[in-house]
Amino acid sequence: MPTGDLRGLRPKKRLGQHFLIDAAATQRIASTVLDERLDPAIPILEIGAGTGELTRALVAGGANLTAIEIDPQLVEFLRARDDLGSAAIVRADATTFDYAGFAAGRPWRAIGNLPYYIATALVVMLAEMSGGPDVLVAMIQKDVADRLAATPGSPSYGSLSVAVQYATHVERIFTLGSRAFYPRPKVDSTVVRLVRREVPAVSVADERIFKQVVRAAFAYRRKTLANSLMLALALPRNAVAAAIAACNLEPEIRGEQLDLAAFARLADALAQERI
Repeated sequence: MPTGDLRGLRPKKRLGQHFLIDAAATQRIASTVLDERLDPAIPILEIGAGTGELTRALVAGGANLTAIEIDPQLVEFLRARDDLGSAAIVRADATTFDYAGFAAGRPWRAIGNLPYYIATALVVMLAEMSGGPDVLVAMIQKDVADRLAATPGSPSYGSLSVAVQYATHVERIFTLGSRAFYPRPKVDSTVVRLVRREVPAVSVADERIFKQVVRAAFAYRRKTLANSLMLALALPRNAVAAAIAACNLEPEIRGEQLDLAAFARLADALAQERI
């Protein structure tokens, strides 16, 4: 069980609640966002405060902290904790929260033990967000962390890898087994640190087309790149073949073999087809 008096509260399966109960892990996660380069005035947003164990470590570290939590019972519990008095506790849904209003044009950071069922979409949203966090530290399921950090040609490499690496530098920090949580999840979890790039990893003529091409390249993983692009983008074979040749790529290459630079070249070539 988590430490402290939870007043009869129990994790809610429908909210994907798995409370982090490993004290050493909470300290280590907090230190990942509270590094020596951090201006104490920079606001930090904790996404999904849960029972407040990570919140407590962040407060103890001097964070300028706002913690959001969707569960009204947990919000009441967190607001009643004397040791969290310096944190702003806000009831909010992470998928609809007003991040721009919170940031108010300032640099900011985000951290959270993210519910598995929203973790992937939330990480992508924050990575791609205009004015998004400079640093995002997230506890997510290990297989998603593997996909975020994957390199071309590896089984985990896909559109998620390209989208997040285009906007951020991805670092794996450490992995925790199920014993670190209550209730115990069925999978291991990994802490990742995403640091926003000052400029995207590659230059593209049209970012919309770049993202469209990346998604299309992985839409049919068992097919060649050419066939996947033809099917997903409804482009004629000769146009796709010409773009692939213009990028000096092999005709039978598959999407998972392309790095970000190759995707950028391909997207620019296909942009001539006005997709």
